[in-house]
Amino acid sequence: MKRRNTPTKEAVIAVLSASNRAMSQEAIEQKIEIEIDRATVYRALNQFCEDGIVHKVVADDGRQYFAMCKKCDQQALPENHFHFRCIKCQTIECLREMVQFSVPETYQVEKFNCVLVGTCGNCA
Repeated sequence: MKRRNTPTKEAVIAVLSASNRAMSQEAIEQKIEIEIDRATVYRALNQFCEDGIVHKVVADDGRQYFAMCKKCDQQALPENHFHFRCIKCQTIECLREMVQFSVPETYQVEKFNCVLVGTCGNCA
């Protein structure tokens, strides 16, 4: 379905495109330089998630973060990938490296949402 482009949607995408990390809705709103409505930003973010433009990360702190997965070495990140939240700088980033995990033999994983928590390389 073709969606109407609005100044709010353009502003949200511009903020996310300029960031190399996942951002909370509040952080996105703080970076937008036009008058915005919080509910409109929320709807725009969810539409972008539905359309596959942005992905949502629900972190261990229960907050939702949004990120545009950028291409790395000509390959887009897979839909299911791990994220890392730094406890010092509070950033969340997509991990481009594969993280190995296992489940019991009879289980079949279709999707996952995993956030590893610790100290990032910049804060170490």
